[in-house]
Amino acid sequence: MAQRLLDAIFRLFQFLMVLALAGMVLMVFGNVVLRYGFNSGITVSEELSRWLFVWMTFLGALVAMRNHGHLGTDALVSRLPPVGKKICFALAHVLMLYACWLLFRGAWQQTAINLGTTSAVMEVSMAWLYASGLLFSVMAALVLLLELWRMVTGQLAEAELIGVRESDDMPHGDPHPVDTPPRKD
Repeated sequence: MAQRLLDAIFRLFQFLMVLALAGMVLMVFGNVVLRYGFNSGITVSEELSRWLFVWMTFLGALVAMRNHGHLGTDALVSRLPPVGKKICFALAHVLMLYACWLLFRGAWQQTAINLGTTSAVMEVSMAWLYASGLLFSVMAALVLLLELWRMVTGQLAEAELIGVRESDDMPHGDPHPVDTPPRKD
């Protein structure tokens, strides 16, 4: 149940990232054409593009985290016995949960500080910009907790205990690692 809900949420995030990128491209390109061709422009496009970029970055980091798409190395962990892999997996997830807490606390403070402050052009509360950090930290923590739960309850295969995957080991579009051993090239 929780897995299907997360799948739906992350499909929504991917869709929102596409919309944000398309909006940025249209606004920036349209502004360039208007400035050089018609000596005018869209005032809001620069600020809104910046906001969309921030939100797209945080959403993209969430999607990459869930897909285990961030850079890393598995040179040591892949050679450990299953118990060692589980210890490293749990330790890494606890450290990432702490980082999520730090990010949440900082984003919460910035959101609260900027609640009454409006942006220069759009005149929208700056809290919306900092809320991207809140969303990231909460969703990342949920993903990490779900993975820890899967490990504790034995639902995580040994191959999934290694958080880094080569792009060849994961079929395109599959958000979860494949139970195949690493290639020996």
